[in-house]
Amino acid sequence: MHSIVLPPTELHVSSPSFLRLLETHHLSGTWSWTFRTDEHVWSPGLLRLLGVEPHVIEPSYALLTRLVHPEDAHVLESPAQVRRDGILGTHTVRFIRPDGTLRILTSRGEIYVDPDGRPRAAAGILLDVTDTERLAQAQREELRRRRALFEQTQSWTHTSLYTRSRRVGSREILSLTGVTQADFQADCTCVIAPDERARMIAHIRAMMEAGGPFEARKRLILADGEQGDFRFVYVPIRDEQGRIGTWATLASRLDGLKAAPLDQPVRDGLVQAVEGHHLRAARGLLGWSMNDLARASGLSLSTIRRMEDGAEGTARSRPAAVAALQSAGIGFLLVDGNTLAVAKR
Repeated sequence: MHSIVLPPTELHVSSPSFLRLLETHHLSGTWSWTFRTDEHVWSPGLLRLLGVEPHVIEPSYALLTRLVHPEDAHVLESPAQVRRDGILGTHTVRFIRPDGTLRILTSRGEIYVDPDGRPRAAAGILLDVTDTERLAQAQREELRRRRALFEQTQSWTHTSLYTRSRRVGSREILSLTGVTQADFQADCTCVIAPDERARMIAHIRAMMEAGGPFEARKRLILADGEQGDFRFVYVPIRDEQGRIGTWATLASRLDGLKAAPLDQPVRDGLVQAVEGHHLRAARGLLGWSMNDLARASGLSLSTIRRMEDGAEGTARSRPAAVAALQSAGIGFLLVDGNTLAVAKR
C-alpha cells in the first residue's frame, strides 16, 4: 500500500491522456473515491472490464467488492478499511460480470492523505490478467500430471537440442539417476550402464544423423545403485525450413514398474498438503482415537486436536503425525495430480 500526501485541492488520479493510453487495449481500468464528497469515478475501461453499462449502475467501491467472486470476497479490503483505516493493498482476484462471465483482475491501489495524516481519497487500477493466470494454472496442472505419471509408471517426455552447449537433462531423469544437471551436461552418457555406453553413443549418433524417428533401449544407473531398463523413442522436431531444431523423447521403464524416488521438495509439499480432515479420515480407517495418534506420533493430544481443527502453527508437527499414520499402513496420494486422497494399504 502506498500513501500520498495531498494538499487540500481536488483529487487527480492521473492525466486523461495517460488513462486513455492504459485502456487502449481494454486490459485495464481505473477508479477513484473522494471521501469528503463520497464521489466515485470509474473510467470507461473499468466499466468494460467489469461488463457494466455506463448510466445503468452507480459506481462505488462497495459495488466493486460485490462483483468479486464469493470465494475471493475476503481478499479485497472493505469500504470501512479503505475510508476509515486507509488500508488498500495489491491483490489478484476473480470478478464475476453481470452476464456471468469470469475475469481475473489484479487490483493495485493508493491511499491519499491530508497533511495531518487522515485518509482523504483512494484510487486504484485494475489489470486484466485472466489469460496469464489461466496459462499459469494450465502449466501447474501439466506439471502435476507429468509428476503423477512419472511417480506411478516411470514414464516421461522431454525435448532437448542434444548438443553439448545446450544439452539439458529432464527433471525426471535427474531424479531417477541422482546426477546433477552439471554432471549431465558434461557427459549425458554418465546415466547409462558403463558396458553399454560406447554402443549406445554410436547408435544414437548414427540415428540422429539419419534424421528420422528411432528407438533406443538403455540400461540406466539409478540413484539407489540399482539398474533399470528403459525404452527411449526419439522424434525430430523440424522448423519451417525443414531443419531439425530439437529432438523430443518419450521414455518408459521396461523391467517392471517401481516407485520413483520423490524429490525432497515434492515430499515436503505432499506432507504439508495433509490437512485436518485427512488426519481424521486416516484415523477413521485405522480405528484410532486422537489419543492413539498422539501416542504413535509422540505429539501431545492438544497438538493433534489443533491440527485436526486446522489451527495455524502446527506445520512442524504435521510430518510426525503423517509418518505415524504411514507406518500404520495409511497412504497419502495425489489423484489426477491434484486431489490428495487417503487410503489404507
